[in-house]
Formats: sequence, C-alpha cells, structure tokens
Amino acid sequence: MGENEDVLVTVDRGFGLITLNRPKAINSLNHSMVTAMAHALAEWAHDDAVTAVVVDGAGERGLCAGGDIVALYHSARAEGPAKGREARDFWYDEYLLNAQIGRFGKPYVALMDGIVMGGGVGVSAHGSVRVVTDTTKMAMPEVGIGFVPDVGGTLILSRAPGLLGYHAALTGANFDGADAIAMGFADHFVPHDKLEDFKAAILTDGIDGALAAHAIEPPPSNLLQQREWIDRCYAGETALDIVAALRADDDAAAGAAADLIESRSPVSVSVTLEALRRAAKLDTLEDVLRQEYRTSCGALRSHDFVEGIRAQVVDKDRNPKWSPASLAAVTTADVEDYFAPADRELEFKK
Repeated sequence: MGENEDVLVTVDRGFGLITLNRPKAINSLNHSMVTAMAHALAEWAHDDAVTAVVVDGAGERGLCAGGDIVALYHSARAEGPAKGREARDFWYDEYLLNAQIGRFGKPYVALMDGIVMGGGVGVSAHGSVRVVTDTTKMAMPEVGIGFVPDVGGTLILSRAPGLLGYHAALTGANFDGADAIAMGFADHFVPHDKLEDFKAAILTDGIDGALAAHAIEPPPSNLLQQREWIDRCYAGETALDIVAALRADDDAAAGAAADLIESRSPVSVSVTLEALRRAAKLDTLEDVLRQEYRTSCGALRSHDFVEGIRAQVVDKDRNPKWSPASLAAVTTADVEDYFAPADRELEFKK
C-alpha cells in the first residue's frame, strides 16, 4: 500500500492502521492526507484480510486540529479562475471521506486523544468505535474564523441532547471527553495513560477485549449538568434573541457564552443557527454534508472567512473586523446566500 508521509498506512494482524502524521501542525489535514485515507479505506473495504480500522494521530498534542486553514486562506485570496478552487476541491473530497467513514462496513476505531477539532471530528466522530480520554479537547470552532461547522458536524450537533449542540456550535468553545460522549461525538472513555496499552490490546485481544480491559465509566459531563440554562437560553428564535437570553440569565456561564458568541463572526453565527435547524430535519449524513458543502462555498464568498483566518492564524492579532459587524446587521438574505446551490454540488458515488 502506498504511503503518504503525512499519513502512515499499515496493516498489522488484520487491522488497518492509519496514523495522521503531521505532529508539528497537530496533524491538520491537507488534501493529500484526505486522498490517502480515502484510498486506504476503499482498498480495505473489500480486503478480507483487514477486519477493522484504527485511526490515531502522531505526537503528543492530539488526533487532529482540523483542516489546513492557511492553505484555505491562500486559496480564498487567489485571483481569477483559481480563486477558491483549491478550497472547494479540498472540501469536496474531505466530505466524501466523511461519508465513506460513516458507511464503512467494518469496525472503525478512532482514538480521539488530545486536540480533536473541526476536520479532526470529521475523520473520527462518524466511526463506529469512538474513544476519548481525559486529555480530549474537542470543538467545532468554525464561527471564530468566519466559517460554519462542517465535516458532518452539524448532524451530530443538531441531535445532541436538548440544545447542547447549539451552545457548542454558536460559541465554538472546547468541550472534554465526557461532554463528547454525552453529546454523541464519542462512545468510550479510556484514560490517556492507558491509551498505548489499549492500542496494543486491540491487536492482540480484538476491539471488544481491549475495551473490556481499558475502558472506564466517563466522569460526569459538565455540559450535561448545565443543560437547564442552555436549553432555556438557546431556545430563542434568532441569534440576537439567544444572546439576549444569555445576558439576562443568572448563571455566570451564560454571560460567558454571550461574550463568546458576540466575539464570533456575526454572519457565521447566524448561518450556523440556521444550518443546525435544517440539519435536524435532514435524514442522512450525506444529506447534511451536501448542505455543509453549500455553506462552506458560501463562506468562501464572504468577507469574514479570509478576515477570520487572517486575524487568528496569519497575522495573529486576534482582532477580526467582521462584516456585517453585528448580529443585528445580519439580514435574512445574508444567511440564505450560504444555502444557495454550489457551482458543483456534492455528489456521492453509489
């Protein structure tokens, strides 16, 4: 099997092993990594010698911090016919991979240790055996860079208990492994210091044996314990209503959530709220990914996507100048534009 140095692909004792291998970039996904993963899964799907797949990330910092957003930034800033093409091609293939993982016919074990954000969620949370640890730091932080949650994330967020997914999506805030299990992003909790033993046990004792030996009851979910004020405040009709409810609430955490939302791209927050409501009514991961491809292409047309990445990652001044500048200034037409058909719609191979 061919190896891309950014993704290590091997087979050991009947297990297909995929290691994301860009540790200096917290294994952020580039296009070639997406292609390599898709190729390996396509081969293993029909290879009787491979009984299951295990995915992890190299280094100590995490499984995957998301997509390579600096590359997307340069694509969005390109001139002429090249403008945005690289970003659109990347998302197209990335979302096909997310769907491929979601329908993969063999066990797919994702080790969601450390940082797992954005695109990292897409290569793990649609698997069938999703393992978090006490160091898991998960997020769908897209609203902070003028983007919209993608990689099938809006499917899971829209179906989390109560309105927990709305809180996670509109704030972009981190949540831990226990929260990830409570919200439907993960299944099992293995202590970080037992993860290497767990991985070794998969190869010798199988997945069920490894889980029986090393998985433990997760600690209580902080988010689940805050569900009362979250459900109350996020029930508002508009993002403005939600912020007003958070501001009026007695819980200090509600005020902190309002501060976070008001620091994010107003149009991204407004589109994300609508995307979650629409995703809740869509039946399949593929349906949601089609919608997300449209909203991603919509973000590419926006001012805030380039400006958000510039402020957070390129210039690092952490001072984005959003346009529209406030939630009150975002119009229905601004939001609807993100759901317009893409030039090339996302199509899944039958």
